[in-house]
Amino acid sequence: MTVIAKIAALLKQHMGLDIASVGSSLIERGVRERMSQLSLSDTLAYLQLLQSRSVELQQLIELVVVPETWFFRDREAIVALARLVRERAVLAPGRCLRILSLPCSTGEEPYSIAMALLDAGVLPSQFHIDAIDICQRSLSLAQRGVYGSNSFRGKQLDFRARHFTAAPDMPHLSVLSEEVRNCVNFRFGNMLDEGFLCNEAPYDFIFCRNVLIYFDRDMQVRAVDMLERLLEEKACIFVGPAEAGILLRPHIEAIGVPLSFGFRRKTAPVPRVWPAPTLTPYLPPAVAPALPRSTALPVRAPSALLSAPLLTSQAAADLLLRARACADRGELAEAEQLCQQYLSSAAPDAAVFYLQGLINDARQDVDAAVQFYRKAIYLQPDHEEALLHLAGLLTALGDVAGALRLQQRAQRGRRADADKEHVHD
Repeated sequence: MTVIAKIAALLKQHMGLDIASVGSSLIERGVRERMSQLSLSDTLAYLQLLQSRSVELQQLIELVVVPETWFFRDREAIVALARLVRERAVLAPGRCLRILSLPCSTGEEPYSIAMALLDAGVLPSQFHIDAIDICQRSLSLAQRGVYGSNSFRGKQLDFRARHFTAAPDMPHLSVLSEEVRNCVNFRFGNMLDEGFLCNEAPYDFIFCRNVLIYFDRDMQVRAVDMLERLLEEKACIFVGPAEAGILLRPHIEAIGVPLSFGFRRKTAPVPRVWPAPTLTPYLPPAVAPALPRSTALPVRAPSALLSAPLLTSQAAADLLLRARACADRGELAEAEQLCQQYLSSAAPDAAVFYLQGLINDARQDVDAAVQFYRKAIYLQPDHEEALLHLAGLLTALGDVAGALRLQQRAQRGRRADADKEHVHD
């Protein structure tokens, strides 16, 4: 075993990071940077230092954890949470609902939750948010509550005017309001520690998104067991799109909100299904009852396409909604079948290809997910979610330059939308 492999094994033991999920280059860069800062040239000597000093291990963790988050990322989950909290607050107005954001990174997720709850009319006294991360640097940035343009992505940025002000002498930075900052309690913690939050009361809602994918199977099982221990009896847990399959267990079911990837303990044989949240940024466009003139992405033979009956706009939208609901419940085969049914009876659609990308993300079929995201982008070049999901996959595959180009495209799209709104104003 090489020295880097031994260092990777040490990181995995301490924080669950699986080198196969991020590639050895990320760990190698972190090791080189720390060795340079310490004026060391021997990697074996650095390994011995890691093994003997927990403080140095934490310093390396700070370098290999790369925060990639923004406000209202995966908006459907946050909208679903706001709805659930509001309903419970009405039924039990005197109860303070407990919410956990883990890992919280630089604070965009827990602050988004707080903003959504306040905007929904939930009083600060009715909820409590704990935000925990293993990275001290991220926690320090989160507690400052000062953010640059990279934290504001997507087309729905109305919350920015309500909850942020421009930083004095630095108008390119936005300062979060004290009201929102006071809603979040930031803490340092390692979710894989044996006694993690063992003395805490259970939580009503847990956000643990886009971290389980960096663990191997054994670590995933261990993490999910820990999360279940922290759940109140009627609690909900939200995970990332690629993690739905990890959470599915015989006694766990989806909450029924499309694309929220929320789960709970089973309480009834048939889960409640809600309509898609009104704030979903990419609803399927109306499908005209006519064939496209041409497409570079045929989904089947032209002869079959000509003979197939086309769906009405409403039928196509309903079919896509059903596919989303199936994907959210972890019924990936059924969701994929509905997508194929859509494509066999309607024109190719970026929203369908994007959903197929999410489905294959959840199956951990990276090659297929990449192809479907590319198809979505081909049909809708400014499809921000597809651009950002594809960028994430390319980063994991080691194509940092390709990922950066996609992120820049998404950023240009946001700027173009902002310019249009400014003109209309």
